[in-house]
Order: sequence, then structure tokens, then C-alpha cells
Amino acid sequence: MHNLTSMSAFLLLEFSDVRDLQILHFFVFLVLYLMAIMGNLLIAIAIALDHHLHTPMYFFLLNLAIMDIGTVSVMVPKSMAISLLNHKFISYFGCVAQVFFYFLFGTSDYALLTIMAHDRYVAICNPLHYETIMHKGACIRMVAIGWIISLLNAMLHTGSTFANTFCSNAVNQFFCEIPKLLKLSCSNFYLVEVGVIVLSCSIGLSCFIFIIITYMQIFSTVQRIPSVHGKKKALSTCLPHLTVVSVFLFTGVFAYTRPPSEASPDLDIAFAVIYTIIPPTLNPFIYSMRNKEIKAALWKLLDLGHSSKIISRIL
Repeated sequence: MHNLTSMSAFLLLEFSDVRDLQILHFFVFLVLYLMAIMGNLLIAIAIALDHHLHTPMYFFLLNLAIMDIGTVSVMVPKSMAISLLNHKFISYFGCVAQVFFYFLFGTSDYALLTIMAHDRYVAICNPLHYETIMHKGACIRMVAIGWIISLLNAMLHTGSTFANTFCSNAVNQFFCEIPKLLKLSCSNFYLVEVGVIVLSCSIGLSCFIFIIITYMQIFSTVQRIPSVHGKKKALSTCLPHLTVVSVFLFTGVFAYTRPPSEASPDLDIAFAVIYTIIPPTLNPFIYSMRNKEIKAALWKLLDLGHSSKIISRIL
């Protein structure tokens, strides 16, 4: 096969060749995208405007909402454009950008969820020293470290992937996904990216073990709380985070550990949608469903918007 290292574009997989189904895909993705953007944006604005929510837990939640907006914005708009315009090509540098920002936001999400587990551990297991340990400077440093690690991880994966020689430009996925890109490689350099993936998986497994051990200690502490009300209150602050972590990890693990489906690209697309779009879309609902403070802040924000509309009409 001829060398396509200097190619100018990649060819992404369409959801369907049928025009009506392409339009349907566009509107389905549009609804999911708007839900994810509006949900996370409302959470971020509500936390930023409500001074009662200027605590470490909600500071981390604000950052999570921003990362989720970035995650869905990496691939969904391009996929929608492909279906609407019936143009399957993505530029070489556009593909590079997708890989880079997908890993940047994905790694940041995971790093932040690990930090949030530590925050819940300190709040429940060491409440008297919570403000001393989780002060503003410490929270900013932890988030900054998470972003730096994510940036390095994204640069490492992107560099090792696109250092390959590609013998085809047809990516068997609706976005530039590294495993699909490595299948197009006709050089041995893909082994470097395989090594990087193994390293990333090892770090990811360490974070997962840290979260598990953290929650074992939290549940052990909760069991020693004498009152039933105290137990419920402590667990209620952990439940949304635990649910978000579970959705984030199980969708990713399920997608990447299942047997390969070479004969069914539609199945690959379905699984990719589940682990790339569903978690950022669900996260705002998970955090706002049983959190009274978030609910109150959202209602206040919506009432403020309604009141400003009435005032603008009067004026």
C-alpha cells in the first residue's frame, strides 16, 4: 500500500448512507449536545453565582462541568456536520486536534473524579481538619496538577499516534479514535503508542484502586456514625460522585474490553456514543437530582433569568 504519511485528510465513518437517517442522526446528536451543553453550563453558572456554593466540593463540580462541555464539543459538532453536509472528511490537523483534546478532557475528568473522592474522604473521615486541608490554595493546586498531567498525557498520545506512517485514511469510527487510527498504521511505530496506552492504563488503574480504597474508608467511617440521619447525610454527599465515577468507568471499560466486532461497525459506533457522549450528558442530572443546594441554586438562577426578562419587557 502506498505511503500516506503526508495525507491532508482522514475519512470518517458515517452513521448511514441513507439521507433520512443522516438527518435523524443530526437531530439526535443535536438534542444530546444541547442537553449536555445546557446542563453543564447551568451547573457551572449556578455555582459561580451562588456564594453558598463556593466550597471545595462545588469548585470541583464546576471544573467537572467545564470539562464535560469540552468533551462533547470535541467530536459531536463535527459528526453532526458530516451528517448534515454529507461530507465525511476531516483534515489531518483536525484529526490531530480531536485526539489531543479528547485525551486532554478525558484524562482531566478522571483526574478530577479522583480528587473529588479525596475531598469526600477528608470531609467525612476528617471533618475537623477539612477547612485546613482542603483550603482554596490546595484545591487550585490539585486541579492545576490534574490539568498538567492531562496535558502531558494528551501530548504523549497524540505525538506517538501521529508519528506513525498511515497506509489508509479511512477511519472506521465517527471520530478520530486512537485504536482505529493504529489499525491504519503500516510502520512499527504503533508499538510506541501501545506502550503509552499500557502506561496510561496502569496510571488509570492506580487511580481506580485509590478511589476504591477511599470509599472503603468512607463507608467504614459512616458505619460508625451513631445516628441514622447522620449516616444518610454523609452518604448523600457521596452518592452523586460515586454514580458519576461508575458511569464514567463502566462505559469506558465496557467499550474497550468487549470482543472486537470487525463485522459490525454500527456496534462500534453505538458503543463509542455510549462512552463519549452519555456520561457528560448525564452528569448534570446526576448531581442536580438529589442535591438540594444545587437545586436551590438552579431555581434561583432560572428565577433570575425570568425576572430579568420581565424587567427588560417593561423597560
